[in-house]
Formats: sequence, C-alpha cells, structure tokens
Amino acid sequence: MLSPGSGNTVIKSKLISRRMFLLTAAKAVVMVGLVGRLISLQINQATKYKSLSDKNRFREWKLAPERGVIKDFFDQELASNEPLYQVHLVPENTQNINQLFVRLKGILNLSEKKISYLKRVIKKQKPWEPVVVSDNLNWSDFSRINLFLHELNGVEPIVSVARTYPDNSSAHILGYVSQVSAKDLKTKKYLKDLSVPGMTIGKTGLERKLDKEIIGKIGFQRYEVNAFGKRIKEIQINEGQAGKSFKTTLDYEVQKYTNELLQDKAAAVCVMDVYNGDIVSLVSSPTFQPNAFVHGLDKKYWNSLITDGKKPLTNKAMSGLYPPGSTIKTLVALSALENRIIKPQDTFRCKGKIELHGEKFHCWEKKGHGIVNLRKGIQRSCDVYFYEVARKLGVDRLSETAKNFGLGKQVLSDFAEERSGVVPNTKWKKKFIGQNWYIGETLHSGIGQGYFQSTPIQLCLMTAQIANGGYKIDPRIIFEKRDNDLRDYIKHKNEKPNESLPTNLLLKNFNLKPLFQNKENINIVKDAMFSSSNEPGGTSYRHRIENPKFTFAGKTGSSQIKRFTEAQREAEVKQVDLDYKDRDHALFIAFAPYKNPKYAISVVVEHGGSGGSAAAPIARKVIKKVIERHSLRQEVNYSKGDTV
Repeated sequence: MLSPGSGNTVIKSKLISRRMFLLTAAKAVVMVGLVGRLISLQINQATKYKSLSDKNRFREWKLAPERGVIKDFFDQELASNEPLYQVHLVPENTQNINQLFVRLKGILNLSEKKISYLKRVIKKQKPWEPVVVSDNLNWSDFSRINLFLHELNGVEPIVSVARTYPDNSSAHILGYVSQVSAKDLKTKKYLKDLSVPGMTIGKTGLERKLDKEIIGKIGFQRYEVNAFGKRIKEIQINEGQAGKSFKTTLDYEVQKYTNELLQDKAAAVCVMDVYNGDIVSLVSSPTFQPNAFVHGLDKKYWNSLITDGKKPLTNKAMSGLYPPGSTIKTLVALSALENRIIKPQDTFRCKGKIELHGEKFHCWEKKGHGIVNLRKGIQRSCDVYFYEVARKLGVDRLSETAKNFGLGKQVLSDFAEERSGVVPNTKWKKKFIGQNWYIGETLHSGIGQGYFQSTPIQLCLMTAQIANGGYKIDPRIIFEKRDNDLRDYIKHKNEKPNESLPTNLLLKNFNLKPLFQNKENINIVKDAMFSSSNEPGGTSYRHRIENPKFTFAGKTGSSQIKRFTEAQREAEVKQVDLDYKDRDHALFIAFAPYKNPKYAISVVVEHGGSGGSAAAPIARKVIKKVIERHSLRQEVNYSKGDTV
C-alpha cells in the first residue's frame, strides 16, 4: 500500500523522464541539423561562399581606356590626355549610404545638391554598378580621400585619364568629348563592352568621326583589401589598350593665328593645298572651350553658348550656308566659255541696271561700268555683265558646272556637321518648291544670289580646282601617305605634254578627271582673278601683295541679306549705315602664289558688308602665313618620302 503522496511522486518522475527524453531528442535533431548544415556549407556550397569571401577580400575595378592622340601635320598634339583623379562609389559595398555621404561631404565639400543627385543615380542603377562621386579632383582632395579610405567602405579612388586640348583654335573641327549617356549605350553598339563610369566619347567633329578607332579598350586592376577595405596588395593590373592616334593635315600654328585674327567675328576660314586637297586650316569663329565639356558642362557657360547670336557652337566652315555671291562669277564665266556661249572679248554695256519683264536688276555700281568684257567683268565684279551672261547660259548649265567644282555636296565624308548646300536648277525648284523656274531667278543665280547656298569649305575646293588648272581633287583632313601628288602630274604634262605619263606617276590615289576640256578657259579666269586683286579698279586691289612670293589672285563677293529699296539706292545708303543684322555677308576666295599656285583660301565674314573690305584683308594675312610655312611643310613631306 502506497503511502499518501507517493502517487504524485511517481507521476512527477514520469513527467521528468519524458521531458528529458524530448530534450535529448531535440538536442540530437539540432546537432544533426547543424552537422548537416556544416557539411552543406563546407562541401556543397563551398564554391559559393569562397566566392563571397573573395569578393570581400578582393576588389576589381575597370579602368577607362586612354583615347588616341590627334596631331597636326607637324606632330603638334591637338587633342591629348592628362591624369584624372576620380572618386567612385559602389553602393552594395557600403553599410549606410546616408552616413557615408555625410562623411564624404566633410572630406570633399560636396554640396547638398550634388548629394541629392548622386542618391537619385544610385536608385536608378544596380547596387553593384559604380557611381562617380567626383570626376575631376585636385591632388590635395585626392590625397585626403586616400587618407580616410579605411572609414569609407564602398569608396574607391581612381587614377584615370581625361581629354585635354591646348586651346580653342581647332575646337570645331576637332569637336569635343563628353560622358557616355544612356542614349549612347543604346545607339552605339561599339560601346557595349566599353562602359566605364566617367568614360567620355566623341560627340562632335573628328572626336566623333574617329571615336570607334580612337576610344581604345578598357583595362582593370585587381587588389586585396583588409577588413577595413584598405588596399594591402595589388594582385593584377591590365592597363587596357590605348586608342589609335591620328595625324591630320592641319597646321596648328596657322589655326591659332587665324583664330586670333578673326577676333571673335562671326566668320569662317578654309585653306587647302590645290594639288592634294590637304586642308591646312579650317577655323570657325567665335569658338568655344572644348575642355569645358570633358568633366560636365557648367550650366551658365552652356546658356551663354546657346544664346549667343553669333552661334559659337556652329562649325561655320562646314555647316554655315551662305549664298556664294560674286565668287560664283568665276564659275559663270568658266561655264559660259566652255559651253561657247561667249568669247572673252564679247562685251556688254553696264548702265547700272537692266530691266526684265518690268523687274529691275541693279549693279552694285549705281552709275554703271560702261563697256565690259569678261576680264573687266570679274575685275570690277560687274553684276550687269553677269546678268547678261547668265541669261544666255541658263541655270541648268551653270548648275552642272557648279556641281562639277564641288558645290551642292559634302566635301569631307562622315562628318555629321557638314551640310551639302543648294545648287539650284529647274528640276530642283520643281521638286522641292513645286514651281516652275523663272528667267529672273537665272539672273539672280548669275551673281550667286537667290536659291544658291554654299559652305566656305565648298568655296575653297572650287577655288583650289580653278588654281590647279581644272583638275578634280579629293580634299582630306586625316593625313595618309600618298605615293604621288597631283602636282607631279601637272608638272610632267606642262614640261612634256606629248609624252605619256610614267608608271611611277600613275597617282592611284587621285581622280585625274579634268573638269574642263579647254584648259585655256581656266587660264582666262585665273588672269581675270589676278586683275581683280592686283590691278587698279580691282575689287581687292588695295589688299594686294606685290611680292611675287605671296601675290594672290582673288575674287570678292557679298551675300545679300536684305534687298535695298529704291529709296535707299537713291540715297546711296552704304552697308556700314545698316544695322549689323541687315548687312551683307562678306566673302573672298583666292589662290597663291599666282604664277605657281600652292594654296587656295576662302573667307566668309557674317554681316561684314563688303568682301573687299571685310574678308580680303583676313585672307591676305592668312595666305601669307601659310606660304611662309610652306617650306617647313615640304621638309616634313620629304622626310617621310612623300612627293610635294
């Protein structure tokens, strides 16, 4: 018989035993789970966690490639590179992004606006994608970042390279670089594997045209870090591959001289070798600072560029469209001679104007030029003479000649900025305006007005092909060695006209298409251009150079902006009396030296008024500078085995 309370003791004992069993069983299950987990971690998932460990221990960073250098003809660097100190941030490698920015603000003096911008960028990107915190640090700030790097998890100081330009004299033809945009990544397939934070690509000019070849290949650096994220050892570095460098036909000294000469005028200048088409100078004014675009453009500076009425961002030499004005009279004369419409000695009487179907067509000389032949017509730039010649010639034949000499089409290939212009004819007007051509429009075309639109580089090509005797040339701005030169062909034909061309002068890189059948016609026009610049009464006579080494033959021109009223004509209002925006554009074309042509030049000064007063003085100084440097250019050619 159990004593009182013994039953409770037995029950309690059983409960304790049961609890102990369950507890032991639970411990066993936990232990089995732990062992299983350990086995899984050490065996099945070893690779995964080793990778995560290595990620914390090792860091890899892409390095922006070094862009190829762009040089002038004498190997002067026009676009090169300089060290760039940056700070990048990988969001997933930092514990508290807000605290990090508080720390960075104190070290780099970041503004709240910049911090807000960076946070927005981080939200849009993947957490492992680097963000550029500072793009262009000075050495002092860069050193301070490195000093506090152990406190800045996720922050990486980067030494990269940035584009730099010596000055702004070649800004338009070189173009500029800027950071890769989201649109760039979508539209430019060659950037697929080249995207690096802060990397720049060409946006305009040669930088854009050559971008695929000049951009290079990205590199990387791999290094080991300690628990604080501080670098302790470099594991591997691959500097990538620098982009291809290019040599141009430009002369930096002439570029700089011309840019200074223009003095912020709205103007353009082109200089070209008349035999091989090398572009020695191509300047547009006013210019801009290409270095300002490299690290992110200041809003104030950008607004000043886009609101400037002189359009500093426009490459006027390649995309500025201007009626050729009286410069076209050289082609009107050539076309009329070649088509046997006139003879050089044929004359017309200029009384200051002519009437056609009730419309008056005025000459710039109110009193008229009297009896005028071809030579005097070009020398004095008589409008009435060329009205009469154009009427007999017809716009379609004039159009054909203009196109043969390079008007109405791009001179250089693959330049997004270059425009083709307009060479009007009867079919063109019907197609684009839907109207028939009128004879009065032919008269306007005969003096380079009306629908005619040309660029300074086109006018320079036209002049070069007149200067070389009427042979087609292919202008270039990227220098490539050529086996021979068109001047060799010309020299041989002049000295031995009845002998066939030697095999070594086949000139495989040149199209030797003569633009005219009768060479004498070219000589007649060249002589008339000489008289315009070197004989009393010529429209550019006062700017002549009597030294035969520099003597040029030229033709002035004006692009009419606003027609004079009869009242203004009677009052003899001058261009200088008009508001700036109402003045004619001033043009001038020339080649030099006259007896042995080497270079052609075109100058356009927007709202300059008269070509003789505004454009010819600029051409005079530039062409003299170019010829002074010709011997240096010859030495470079000879040293490279090229023919000059």
